[in-house]
Amino acid sequence: MPSERTRAVIHTREFLQEISQDVSLPDSVRRQAKHLLRHYPSRSEMLLAGRVEERLTEGTLFEPTFSSFIEE
Repeated sequence: MPSERTRAVIHTREFLQEISQDVSLPDSVRRQAKHLLRHYPSRSEMLLAGRVEERLTEGTLFEPTFSSFIEE
């Protein structure tokens, strides 16, 4: 479902942020998490992408990949 997919991407970003700040992890792991976060979409970017896709697919046979709303 688009809302579940959107929530997964948002939660993955939060997980990467936690990893990047966890000093109990090796530096290489924290560096990799920071590197991945550089171009990872933010919560607001994901919700905006969902809104755009919902509008673009409205009235068509296509389903949006992401959603403009998620349940926490």
